Amino acid sequence: MQLVEQAGPYLTTAVGAYGAAVLTRAEGAAADATAALGSRILQAVWRRRDEAGQAELARVVGEAANEQDESYTAAVLGRLLKRALQDDAELRAELSAMLPTPAAGTVTVTASGERSIAAQHIGTAITGDGHTQSPA
Repeated sequence: MQLVEQAGPYLTTAVGAYGAAVLTRAEGAAADATAALGSRILQAVWRRRDEAGQAELARVVGEAANEQDESYTAAVLGRLLKRALQDDAELRAELSAMLPTPAAGTVTVTASGERSIAAQHIGTAITGDGHTQSPA
């Protein structure tokens, strides 16, 4: 589960940047590091599938690429990765080697999308237009 959580932002960024071509695209020198890592992760899953599995993966990634709701895309890609990792110890080891190792005691928080916020500890967060907060 930790691998899925760590890989999620990379997958979402890669699919958002490259669409369904993420599965067959070669990395460009100028590719964004996050999208490039997400692409490598999806390509690792792709290589381990048979022809039918590759077709299913292409369909799911294509649908995720066309989805406007980023949280839905992240959930779909997370489920896809979780299924791929479930019974494949070699793939888990390969992805563990790809992903950056979080330092002990650190917390990774990702915010993505217009007006997104990210915080480890927060009292009140108000986003959007026209909100006011009364003094306590």
